[in-house]
Amino acid sequence: MSHYFTTPDGDERRREVGATIWGREHTFTTANGVFSGTRLDPGTAVLFRETAPPEPGLRLADVGCGFGPIAVALAVHSPGSQVAAVDVNDRALQLTAVNAHAAGVGDRVHILRPEQVDPQARYDEIWSNPPIRIGKEALHALLLEWLPRLSADGRMVMVVGKFLGADSLQRWLTDQGWACRRLGSAKGFRVLEVTRIAHDT
Repeated sequence: MSHYFTTPDGDERRREVGATIWGREHTFTTANGVFSGTRLDPGTAVLFRETAPPEPGLRLADVGCGFGPIAVALAVHSPGSQVAAVDVNDRALQLTAVNAHAAGVGDRVHILRPEQVDPQARYDEIWSNPPIRIGKEALHALLLEWLPRLSADGRMVMVVGKFLGADSLQRWLTDQGWACRRLGSAKGFRVLEVTRIAHDT
């Protein structure tokens, strides 16, 4: 699966996939060479089912956006919010841009490679179906890079497969000084919410 974490070579074969997100039907353009390029990933589907959309007018980020279902849904269902859609796969970013414009939120979904993200930027909420298969060390480094970018009362919402170490990741986050609780669990996936511990705000 490592090819999802680099921009693929070869021809791009696009297709459309449908998904019901927070009670609304969405259609996305996706393609080969991106994460879950044939359907809405089951983990992402659980993430949506176990949460409600953010309040309007927030600063949001989708880390590891793939073809953009989370980023686009955040922008559509959280009016006025600005969404940073971040990925290392340029094809995924191109598809996210296509899907954001098709959904009428292209002006509020900002397409970024990790190195293009302002290190001083702060976010009210960070959402992610993180790339667990990059390995524990790389995943931990990714989270330690993004969690400090939360605003004082911000939160990170992520979905992780139980069989891919969701429970051990929750313990690790707590050991790192973050509050981490489970928002929901379904079909072998955990939805976790990470926040700053109160005395650290």
